[in-house]
Amino acid sequence: MARHFSLLIARGCLAILVLAPVIALFFFIDIDAFAAMAKRSLSLPIQWQTVSTEQWYGLWLLTMVYLSVGLAGLYFLHRAFTNFARGEFFNPSNSRDLRLFSIFLFAQALAKPLHFALSSLLLSMNHPADQKMLSISLGGSEVKVIALAMILWVTSDLLVKGGKLETENRQFV
Repeated sequence: MARHFSLLIARGCLAILVLAPVIALFFFIDIDAFAAMAKRSLSLPIQWQTVSTEQWYGLWLLTMVYLSVGLAGLYFLHRAFTNFARGEFFNPSNSRDLRLFSIFLFAQALAKPLHFALSSLLLSMNHPADQKMLSISLGGSEVKVIALAMILWVTSDLLVKGGKLETENRQFV
């Protein structure tokens, strides 16, 4: 069962890694669709009518940089779960891949408030001087992701120790 679940996770990661650039390209071509989505998802008191096309492209680029951190992490998660699906649980490669995934997960959790702050600054750039804004948001979801990243870091160490025990066990049998 673990192998089937691992294969499902690996394929899900691969699907996201393939679809994300396609969706990003769609939003680059149809920047109005991106703007509509951003207006719905960002809860900022922005004067939306003043936001220029260049600002929307700037937000698109900023968002792609933010998302690329998560996609890099998904690449390493895909590699680890592909090995798990093959039955290769305890090896240094899995440990390294899970550790890199946890690093990218941690980095993305820290980058989320920065992305939100830069987005608010970018979108309010054309506002009058007293109406420009810098909004920072840090919530429980970021704290949960940071905790998960730390748990995965420890798990990657356990894989190395498990591999050593497995090798030692084979030598005695």
